[in-house]
Amino acid sequence: MPREDILKTLDTEFDALLKTVDDLSDDQMTTVWFGEWGVRDILAHVAGWHREMVGAFERIARGERPVPEGVDYSDADAVNARFTEAQRTLSAAAMVEELKASKEAFVAAARTVPEDRFAEGKTAYRILHTTGIDHYQEHMPPIQEWRQREGI
Repeated sequence: MPREDILKTLDTEFDALLKTVDDLSDDQMTTVWFGEWGVRDILAHVAGWHREMVGAFERIARGERPVPEGVDYSDADAVNARFTEAQRTLSAAAMVEELKASKEAFVAAARTVPEDRFAEGKTAYRILHTTGIDHYQEHMPPIQEWRQREGI
């Protein structure tokens, strides 16, 4: 599948994620209901991974390994905690704006990677799916269910 087709799917799924958080207040965004997280934390986590994978795309574009020597993502909980803590003070509106900005940086970095790196099974393809498309699809249903339960 060509990169631009994958990016169109990414945009569609990202827009769907944004709709799930549309019009939430600061209080609603910070209400903890997803383990130790609220919606703001989920969005901070997604934005953090966007920002982290910008560097991976930049390295792939230079012909390097996507993950630099000494970096280990095997403790995802620790990485996620770092991402959410970094955004802990943002308002709902500011968190949504950061999510949008991080996604734009993610897409811009993806466009610097040679097209052949987006063939199914290649690293750039997997990053667009796991950090983007699949990630958005993972978090939308719990947010929708929470909003329905709470009548929001």
